[in-house]
Amino acid sequence: MTLQERAEKAAQLKATGACNCCQAVTNVFADTVNVDEETLKALSAGFLAGMGCGEATCGALIGANIIAGLRTGGNGTVKVSRALLAAFKEKCGATICRELKGFETGGVLCDCPNCVKNAVLSLGELLD
Repeated sequence: MTLQERAEKAAQLKATGACNCCQAVTNVFADTVNVDEETLKALSAGFLAGMGCGEATCGALIGANIIAGLRTGGNGTVKVSRALLAAFKEKCGATICRELKGFETGGVLCDCPNCVKNAVLSLGELLD
């Protein structure tokens, strides 16, 4: 599967309600890590909507970091996480859920399906 196909599949999983933002990202990379989809889905369950309240990091970005940790075996993950954060912020305009969704401003910077897509693209560009 190409990176673009992964990104489109993740966006579709989120848009249809099949997965939360974090789950959608981890799901499309399941074939690249030694963890099955159901386990990834369970691990990612609590990282939605800025950890359930919109106040924290976007779940899609958290999902990308989970995969980064698995793909790097924990070696150099901090470096990848920093680069991932910067790439995601450049694509989406922010990293915090409430800012992305415009809770305070009323102006959405990036909707959930596009956050998911951008997290997948950012991670793939860094690791592949």
